[in-house]
Amino acid sequence: MSATVQSVERAAAMLRLLADENEPIGLAQIASALGLAKGTAHGLLRTLQDVGFIEQTFPTGPYRVAPEIFRLGWARLDLNELRSKALNWTDALAARTGESARVAAFADGQAVVAHHVFRPDLSDQVLLTGSAVPLHASALGKVLLAFDPGAARSIMGKPLPGYTFRTIIDRVALQRDLASIRDQGWAAAVEESAAGVTGVAAPIRDGGGYVVAAVGIEGDTNRMCDERSRPRPALVSHVIRAGRSISRELGHGREW
Repeated sequence: MSATVQSVERAAAMLRLLADENEPIGLAQIASALGLAKGTAHGLLRTLQDVGFIEQTFPTGPYRVAPEIFRLGWARLDLNELRSKALNWTDALAARTGESARVAAFADGQAVVAHHVFRPDLSDQVLLTGSAVPLHASALGKVLLAFDPGAARSIMGKPLPGYTFRTIIDRVALQRDLASIRDQGWAAAVEESAAGVTGVAAPIRDGGGYVVAAVGIEGDTNRMCDERSRPRPALVSHVIRAGRSISRELGHGREW
């Protein structure tokens, strides 16, 4: 018999999400951040509002944690803990795909690499752990932008640097790309951060369903993509499975 109740886990994740943000969040953002249907998210929000845990800035407006329970604010997952949970799965991902594997999380206003596994042939000799990757021009960063409201807000009002001619610097186009990422559950960046380099990434969720990090691979476009510059389906599948496996390590979808 399960020792946890899914609706309580989801409500707790919702409170953590709202408590972690400085601005009120709308229903659609909350639902996408937690991977919930809008109807399910709305029902939980109404319940939390009825018991006084959250409030709306105006009727039908965005939601925020009620002032009296700001003490419920959530500390983000420690990067060392994230690395320890992801270690075995990223090693396996690199071995299965033949590409370098990385895990990144949003911290201090940027996407920070928490763990980096070299390609099996050791052709990439620069350790990237602790470095930052561009939020709008990398697969890891775009996963965080798509699912983490804090990451999305961090680039508001700021210019989007163009690293190559493929970098998405138009905000409308970027929002369309992020919507597709939320729909399909994975992100790709084909030569957006550097010429000849492609990345594929998928979300990592905690026990409440909140996206706390991203896992992905990066390598030469000729290896990673088909003749139409689309990431190869087998590689995408490996990345998605790695994301789900690490999520289970963090309690998401696990049967207790």
